[in-house]
Amino acid sequence: MNKKAFEGSYQGEKAVWLQFGRYEAVMLPEIGGNLVAFRDKESGYRFLREPAETEMQQFKDNPGVHGIPVLFPPNRYEDGKFPWNGQTYQFPVNEEATGNHLHGFLHTIPWTVEEFGTTQLESYVTVSVTIDETHSVFKMLPHKFTFQLRYALSADGLSQHVIIRNNGDTPMPCLLAFHTAVNAPFAEGSTSDDCKVKFTIGQRWEMNERMLPTGKYQTLTAEEEQLRGEGISPYFDEMDNHYTAAPQNGRNRMELTDTKLGKTLVYDVGTSYKQWMIWNNEAGKQFFCPEPQINLVNAPNVDLPAEEIGLFSLAPGEIWEETSRLYVK
Repeated sequence: MNKKAFEGSYQGEKAVWLQFGRYEAVMLPEIGGNLVAFRDKESGYRFLREPAETEMQQFKDNPGVHGIPVLFPPNRYEDGKFPWNGQTYQFPVNEEATGNHLHGFLHTIPWTVEEFGTTQLESYVTVSVTIDETHSVFKMLPHKFTFQLRYALSADGLSQHVIIRNNGDTPMPCLLAFHTAVNAPFAEGSTSDDCKVKFTIGQRWEMNERMLPTGKYQTLTAEEEQLRGEGISPYFDEMDNHYTAAPQNGRNRMELTDTKLGKTLVYDVGTSYKQWMIWNNEAGKQFFCPEPQINLVNAPNVDLPAEEIGLFSLAPGEIWEETSRLYVK
């Protein structure tokens, strides 16, 4: 069986390549620890939206809509303000249209490759970033912590293991999402009309004109009921929508089916992700982003029970971890 893990390049950028059987993946450690490619070489499937050679500068300027970007803390924070533990942190306002901070700090900075290799069962890479007083992120989020990501390819597809460790002496916020960009269709010869998607969503959050939650829910449309039921096109409408997660059959997941091929890509995320964000690039019929998210948008500024909105902390020395998997059935 073909199984490899090696350093190489991808569109001119430093990369770690993983190969195992029919699968291949590419990690870009110096651009936010982003896993930009997951492919089935035998079938010609490309499951993630990859930056083309002509898009690399655009990707580096905005690495949030290709591959699996790490958002920490994720999504929007009103006026860039982040109240925490009796203090208020000021994040840069980087979305002028809304006057908010968007998407945190980790998806644009270099990560360190800790290890890569193969075993009988998998090919893997582990990358990490450690924040302390010497790091640029510390000025905005003054906590010492390590964020470690491990990706592995096996006969069961692509697994992701996240570990966040508080290295400091005060409680730190643990707010996270992945802006995962999935090709739909993922197979050559298929079209967007062949795609049907299902999500384990619960209720839809109401958003104001600044794309911040009002704290209220909206009634699901008939199409959204199909989204959590039998499935519907990922492009049935323009989506920039936020939902609670409502696991079904013990799992929290997105399922994208190519009805022409009868193949389903499953994105099975852990139940610690209490929210789903779904964005489909104005129903552009090329890709959409099923985003598992721990916390509600703007959570520190929302007056709702912390458990309900996924607002939680790590005590000094504590670890939070979760796993996800992308596989085909």
